[in-house]
Amino acid sequence: MRATVIHAPHDIRVQEVPDPAIQQPTDVVLRVLRACICGSDLWAYRGESARQPGQRIGHEFLGIVEEAGSGVNGFAVGDLVVAPFVWSDGSCAYCAEGLTTSCPQGGFWGSVGSDGGQGEAVRVPFADGTLVKLPAAAASDDHLLTALLALSDVLGTGHHAAVGAGVKPGSTVAVVGDGAVGLCGVMAAKRLGAERIIALGRHQARTDIARTFGATDVVAERGDAAVAAVRELLGGEGAHAVIEAVGTEQSMRTAVGITRDGGSIGYVGVPHGSGTGLDLGVMFDRNIALRGGVAPVRTYIPELLPDVLSGTIDPSPVFDLAIGLDEVPAGYKAMDERTALKVLIKP
Repeated sequence: MRATVIHAPHDIRVQEVPDPAIQQPTDVVLRVLRACICGSDLWAYRGESARQPGQRIGHEFLGIVEEAGSGVNGFAVGDLVVAPFVWSDGSCAYCAEGLTTSCPQGGFWGSVGSDGGQGEAVRVPFADGTLVKLPAAAASDDHLLTALLALSDVLGTGHHAAVGAGVKPGSTVAVVGDGAVGLCGVMAAKRLGAERIIALGRHQARTDIARTFGATDVVAERGDAAVAAVRELLGGEGAHAVIEAVGTEQSMRTAVGITRDGGSIGYVGVPHGSGTGLDLGVMFDRNIALRGGVAPVRTYIPELLPDVLSGTIDPSPVFDLAIGLDEVPAGYKAMDERTALKVLIKP
């Protein structure tokens, strides 16, 4: 089969690799219908996170079960399913608590020795604990498939940030980051009942989506100017809940600066310097809470899926470029150069 492989920074290739096969009775082999490129994939693409030459890449996908191991009980050949970006056994104490990303037997797609999502097929370990079944009719609905793909990562990650930030009905929320996760954070905050949502971003195409998703205000400034602008909008006080969806020193400093005393920050931006933006003395004095981390999206999919199926929420606009598998290297380049927000792959 063909799959996306990373050889070195800025060296992404689509090449022939061995077909996946059942290795354990709890495995399934899944034919990929939709995949995508994540903003976090760019850290490997830019050489900012280590990868071995020839390692697979990609962690967001949905597709059709083509083969099921003898120990799989919840799925059969032909089922349409979505995969969260981490597999998990569904039976350990962490899974029972909803923290599927800490499952001792879990793992990330594209890790050494595993298939990546940006290919024609994937071997899925612990299928019963990992996959979520989708309505069969969705396979023929291109728009719905695209919306459902967001369940594999960005929609659940935005929701995790909103939960971590303590968003509740009537909240005032500020979202730092206008990438796909930040935009889904806006959608999640709206879904959880936020009354006012301030999106921080300077790219109009993205802030237009933010307004569609529920943002009531947009702040284009950065750094200290952004803090001043948000506080001016809020009568000198910060937001009850702040979503940090970037992961840099500046974004975290901004998040702390725009949080109301006694408020909370939900952070889901993959850290690349964000720790240096935290001043525990400031957070202590102002009673600011910090919660977040790797989103256990498998736990959130059953909650979010009905709203996607009904059209109550539609995250599909975050995918602004659709490509075939052979065009994946160009897709990475487009996201790296910010000419695309999030690239959809149709193998």
